[in-house]
Amino acid sequence: MDTLVLEDVDSVFIRVRCERGTAKELSDCFSFKVPNHKYMSRFRKSRWNGDIKLYNIGKATIYRGLKNYVTKFAADRGYHVENNLSETPKLPLTGEQVDELFSRCVGKESGIPSLHDHQREAVVKAAETSRILLVSPTGSGKSLIIYLLMRHLLENTEGKILVIVPTIGLVTQMESDFKLYSKGTDWKVGKNCHSIYAGQDKDTNKRIVITTWQSIFKQPRSWFDQFSVAFGDECHMYKAKSLSGIMEKLTNCNHRIGTTGTLDGMQCHKLIIEGLFGPSYHVTSTKKLIDKNILSSLKIDAILLQYPEEDRRTMTKHNYSDEMLWLVHNQKRNKFITDLAHTLKGNTLILFQYVEKHGKVLYDLARESDKRKVFFVHGGTDVEDREAVRKILEENDSCIVVASYGTFSTGISIKRLHNIIFASPSKSRIRVLQSIGRQLRVSEHKQFAKLYDIGDDLSWKTRKNHTLRHFSERIKIYRSEKFEFRPIILKVENLQ
Repeated sequence: MDTLVLEDVDSVFIRVRCERGTAKELSDCFSFKVPNHKYMSRFRKSRWNGDIKLYNIGKATIYRGLKNYVTKFAADRGYHVENNLSETPKLPLTGEQVDELFSRCVGKESGIPSLHDHQREAVVKAAETSRILLVSPTGSGKSLIIYLLMRHLLENTEGKILVIVPTIGLVTQMESDFKLYSKGTDWKVGKNCHSIYAGQDKDTNKRIVITTWQSIFKQPRSWFDQFSVAFGDECHMYKAKSLSGIMEKLTNCNHRIGTTGTLDGMQCHKLIIEGLFGPSYHVTSTKKLIDKNILSSLKIDAILLQYPEEDRRTMTKHNYSDEMLWLVHNQKRNKFITDLAHTLKGNTLILFQYVEKHGKVLYDLARESDKRKVFFVHGGTDVEDREAVRKILEENDSCIVVASYGTFSTGISIKRLHNIIFASPSKSRIRVLQSIGRQLRVSEHKQFAKLYDIGDDLSWKTRKNHTLRHFSERIKIYRSEKFEFRPIILKVENLQ
């Protein structure tokens, strides 16, 4: 019987020593085809076969967070495991201790009376494991979970704490959330936290650093040695090479907590993120939060636009890019979207994919009516301007925001958001659920949240067009999440 010997390398990797044949078997078990690899230049130039291998045979290493998977690999094959790994010192908390931590670290002036059960359980689980990936939907209070764990680890570890978020807007929002939670206590964000983005100084004596990954991924490995704790917010984005590169540089960082609203269903992405952080733990679901009135109820109108026969026949041989270009330039479709936005009560968010080709067009159309204030937000919009728009929405009930998915689909918290219109098609589970999460915050100013999902039927005979297939994928997501939706079919020739 073969033996797998597990040994320490650092806080990122472990070494798995075994016979050559078993090593090849282990490598094959942890090898995956990268999604869409056929379109990548390295594959097309025959420099790469499209595989990603999580076990490096040459170095005999694998991510430390995959230790349990290696153990299961051995058990399934009847192999023996010799575990010589050192364990990260645990800093566990009981439920009662979490409540005490909350009462001490969250001020009464914050307006947050107590923790929800799922938040308490998440803090307990993360504290007892030190390495974890918390999967919890938008609106479940992830930033409060991060704050409490951060305060706990701040008091019980040495070294600095790194909090990584995907966008500049989330740096400022995380900082604002921490200020809210600590309001009325003697712990001040300004004295303890340093934010890094857009050229800010990367060196500080403060123990907590909040940053975008873009701001630090070129930093040398030595810079990361100062951190003993790392939080990765919205870490479903950590499958990118630059992001995993950051986590691999944190060789002295034994406490790793990742949070995400959803994973994309790809096994290789799940294993990479779990490898960098730790085993995943599902905190709660959107449906459970809605049922408990923690989130607003959601109603979805799945609107399928059916195009004339001439258009459908013309588009039959178009690829995805050409089909998208045709749709974003379709005047009737664009006018339908902006007219819909003007008829809706409350604040409305129109999400688009292409800035100049589509977002700017929708913005100009929406501004033709002077009924409402209309804002345009995209990657080139300053973070201060984005925050100003968010605050305007929280204080008004009749605004329209035309925003790119990249700026307003992830992380931005807007309680007073009544309607969302999907103006650009997507089949990404993460993008769809993150976008929906923008509007599910409970507010006294709305009874429920409403999503208008625009689909496009350009099918011809037995051929289904690209974006129609994407629309079908979104319907599958709504069904799997048990969201309430109703299908609506409209003929484009009948639109005003």
